Amino acid sequence: MKDQGGIFMPFDWSNLITTQHLINLLDVAVVWYAIYKLMMLLRGTKAVQLFKGIVVIVIIKLLSWYIGLSTVSWIMDQVINWGIIAIIIIFQPEIRRGLEHLGRGTFVHNRKQGAEEEKMVKALDQAIQYMSKRRIGALITIQMNTGLEDYIETGIKLDADITGALLINIFIPNTPLHDGAVIIKDNKIAVAAAYLPLSESNLIPKALGTRHRAAVGISEVTDALTIVVSEETGGVTITKNSELLRDLTQNDYLKLLRNELIPKQEVKNDNILTKFVDGFAKSFKGGRKH
Repeated sequence: MKDQGGIFMPFDWSNLITTQHLINLLDVAVVWYAIYKLMMLLRGTKAVQLFKGIVVIVIIKLLSWYIGLSTVSWIMDQVINWGIIAIIIIFQPEIRRGLEHLGRGTFVHNRKQGAEEEKMVKALDQAIQYMSKRRIGALITIQMNTGLEDYIETGIKLDADITGALLINIFIPNTPLHDGAVIIKDNKIAVAAAYLPLSESNLIPKALGTRHRAAVGISEVTDALTIVVSEETGGVTITKNSELLRDLTQNDYLKLLRNELIPKQEVKNDNILTKFVDGFAKSFKGGRKH
């Protein structure tokens, strides 16, 4: 650019990008990151409906303010004011759990969680080996990131610790809970005798039965990991992300389960906001205990 004397002057980039601009960008990025993490962690849970309701109320408030609907705007103000207090009271346990998660050491938490997951893998191995040798059919689905609430509601609630003996007893033929799927959530047997969606894929071999179609079906709509023990052959199958892995040996499925379920021991540099949102969201996923 030129000054008044016609001399070229270098462009001052500091006028275009100021410290305040960077702070504003950081502010927006943090807010959107928090919203993204919250939506990812709450997807598939009933808490999503609460989140949608809040969004609808905010949109109505903005529209009424923009159009000039004073009565509607006043009502929305009251709903928002009292709603904030109501949410704090109703979801106080979840908020407290989120704060507890915030103060928890990540490395210690990962080691503890890893021990719990290893215990679960051993229980699964015990049950799989027993049922495979005796050709007892089984269908076990493990929730990963996507919530399975719609399918959990179809089963019989157990909320029990995972043991090989319990899994074996559930799938013993002609017992009340053997028909359907066991769903594992947060290292607990959430329900038994649950219904899973059946896959319509023509790629599934016709020799495979309903359990295998259900295992593929749930893997098509969620990221859940599902274990199938065939009652015809005793073969072990695992499905995840629409992939069907058949006739796995003990070493094969143990390696796969450990890779998928046991967290790596690296120290994660999670920021404070991520820890709080993660803890708060897991409270919803775990369900409220009365």
